[in-house]
Amino acid sequence: MQVPKLNFEDTFDFKIRSDKDKFFIYDLVRKTWLLLTPEEWVRQHWVHYFHFIKGRNLSSLILEKKILLNGTTKRIDLLVTEKTQPKILVECKAPEIKLTQQTFEQSARYNSVTGAEEIILSNGVQHIWAKFDDNHYKFEPFNY
Repeated sequence: MQVPKLNFEDTFDFKIRSDKDKFFIYDLVRKTWLLLTPEEWVRQHWVHYFHFIKGRNLSSLILEKKILLNGTTKRIDLLVTEKTQPKILVECKAPEIKLTQQTFEQSARYNSVTGAEEIILSNGVQHIWAKFDDNHYKFEPFNY
């Protein structure tokens, strides 16, 4: 399977297997094999980044958590917690999805429920980092 090269400083050792014509990637957090979609490829890079590079315990990483937003059930991609408190909301898009103001606003709406201090919006090639401070988001370059 040909997967796109993503914009991460480190390369990670992923477990990938195939079954018939489908490919699967092992999720360290949920301890299960998941269909390897472009979005999952990006999400698993972030899981590995936070665990292996930033030293976060796997128990501090919450994946695909359902939230209720304006009466509708939504799903967040990754929430990084610290002592059970939300710290970083990571919204993952497939590499071919362009990151726009609209995609950031989606993340900000999700964050109105989670209350994380920071948001990372990523398609694996481009990463946007924002910190919520004084009732607005401050955008800065993402530093590894």
